[in-house]
Amino acid sequence: MTWTRLFARSSSRRVSPWSRWWNDLRFLWHTRRKAPWIAAFALCLVVATFVSLMHFLVSRDAVHRELNCLALNVYYEARGEPLAGQYAVAEVTMNRVASWRYPSTVCEVVYQKRWDYLRKRYVSAFSWTEFEVVPHPEGEEWERAREIARAVYHGHHRPTLNGAVLYHATYIKPSWARGKRHVAKIGNHVFYR
Repeated sequence: MTWTRLFARSSSRRVSPWSRWWNDLRFLWHTRRKAPWIAAFALCLVVATFVSLMHFLVSRDAVHRELNCLALNVYYEARGEPLAGQYAVAEVTMNRVASWRYPSTVCEVVYQKRWDYLRKRYVSAFSWTEFEVVPHPEGEEWERAREIARAVYHGHHRPTLNGAVLYHATYIKPSWARGKRHVAKIGNHVFYR
């Protein structure tokens, strides 16, 4: 095989995108006017840093808002219940978030309303959200509700209700409970799947 044939064969090969990119980068490095390229790179780096910082701040605020909604739900729905009952209410809320039948955020689940044809009005999923004025959460019960919300939201509490998404107080007998599977009775609440 002659050198001309060998050279012709090697030069006719396809150039991979990686080697093409590398050659372009080497060309840019050896050009005399690097300042515009360095400025463009620095600008891209600043923009990327700004965007990631904003994303971090927005996601941190969103998590804070979600935790607050979950803590409010635990506080108003179960603050007089035993600790297991408070965890159960938080767990039901998170099970609803995980279910395709309910909204996908904690705040949307907590404040969800649906039209009730019998009462001819919107009815809330959690009764405390229907009140115009609720007392401001405070004290030891509020701190406990916040701790429970953090533990359940971040998965530090082992689930005990096996997918329960519904509950009611023991002193009422709603018609929807007849077709549901009973999961547990904790304190003054009965939980269903």
